Amino acid sequence: MALTFELDPALTPALRDDVLTLWADVSNTGGSVGFVPPVTVEDIRPELVRHLVAMAEGRTRLLVGRDATGAVGATAFIVYNTHRLMRHWVWLYTVMVHPRHQGKGYGRDLLAAAEDAVRDFEGVEAIRLTCRGGTGLERFYGSCGYKEVGRVPAAIRVAPGDDRDDITMLLPLG
Repeated sequence: MALTFELDPALTPALRDDVLTLWADVSNTGGSVGFVPPVTVEDIRPELVRHLVAMAEGRTRLLVGRDATGAVGATAFIVYNTHRLMRHWVWLYTVMVHPRHQGKGYGRDLLAAAEDAVRDFEGVEAIRLTCRGGTGLERFYGSCGYKEVGRVPAAIRVAPGDDRDDITMLLPLG
């Protein structure tokens, strides 16, 4: 069964906890979402708080995908640019699909839902995101219409001796 997506859901303690759990589960199975295993929800909580503050300030929006049971199965944060010369595109951050749902096409569904949502944002013409090299994510995003537009070699240090490229991808909405 497909996920049901909602932009700007009511931010309840239960949703906050579900996003924390999702983020920890994705991280602990090797997902490239800003952490390396092992992590706990307490390790992730400060980063989520930063997102929540940005949401309260109107700089960030949350897209949530729920599975048939109502559990959070996927998320992405859509972040507006504050620079006056860059307001025509947004960032997509912390793009996650729960490991139990991976391989079902939900990642594509999440990106399509983000694209649909952003198309309704006045004046926004593109979506940018970054991904960690060495994981195949750039191929996945490419298959969803994103184009690689930049790469900084060895910019992400996952562990001593394990440096990865920081890859910037762009999806024009025109």
